[in-house]
Amino acid sequence: MSVFIHLQTVNDIVNFFQLDTLIQHPLIAVVDFSQVNESINAETKISSDFYALIFKTYNRNNIKYGRKVIDFQDGSLICMAPNQVLEMDNEIDVSENMMGWGLFFHPDLIRATSLNDKMKGYSFFSYEISESLHLSEKEKQILYDCILKLRAELQENIDLHSQDILVSNIELLLNYCSRFYGRQFITRKHSNNLIVAQVEKILSNYFKRNDINENGLPTVKSVAEQVNLSPGYLSDLLKKETGKNAQDHIHFYLIEEAKNSLLNSNKSVGEIAYSLGFDYPQYFNKLFKQKTGKTPVEFRSMN
Repeated sequence: MSVFIHLQTVNDIVNFFQLDTLIQHPLIAVVDFSQVNESINAETKISSDFYALIFKTYNRNNIKYGRKVIDFQDGSLICMAPNQVLEMDNEIDVSENMMGWGLFFHPDLIRATSLNDKMKGYSFFSYEISESLHLSEKEKQILYDCILKLRAELQENIDLHSQDILVSNIELLLNYCSRFYGRQFITRKHSNNLIVAQVEKILSNYFKRNDINENGLPTVKSVAEQVNLSPGYLSDLLKKETGKNAQDHIHFYLIEEAKNSLLNSNKSVGEIAYSLGFDYPQYFNKLFKQKTGKTPVEFRSMN
């Protein structure tokens, strides 16, 4: 029988990992996994109110994130937003098998800071585990140095500067993660190009078959599922490879189909909008002008 555990406070983190000591702060925790004292039972599902960055190595593959098994053997980093779920597939004897660190910080720590507005830009928090960040030795050390700085600051007495220093170091860590993900996209360029080709084929076939009449506009989520990626990772991959995110690719095929209908049929603009899955023609008009610089009527009259 599976057990679900939700971590709401730093004390919950201490208790869950059975830590002898943890430098206390109400909104942030840095965990040294080599100091964890107790095995984690099989079939345990874990979520939290915290953003979490977890770097761990194991001798076995025994954690699931979503539907994917995590392979931490080579050392990889996962980033979780609040309320995402990790699932333990087999019992972990952490005293022998687990090394690494975890950073947990509550949204309230950054809520009144500029970092709060930047969090949506760190799209890797929405990636699937199969899209985790695989680090070089140099990259591991850079991130660990950030963790050491956070740990050192947590050892200081809380004062007027504590939050600024903690948040700036978290932001530095996240910016390094963005850089390293950028490197990972580059090193996987061949496989990325295959995915770009897959996406183009999926969208091309979708509009050729007129699936839009039955199923409506394709979504980023539906396309991502067909290439076995998360929507966030797919959009970032396409942006890196083509300069356009997943939604832009969908809109490209949509506008091409709209152009064909405008020039090769006598349908009204409203009829074309409905046939393309728009509930309201004004939304179609707005998107068409945004992408082409002309309204549908202007485009039809000029051609």
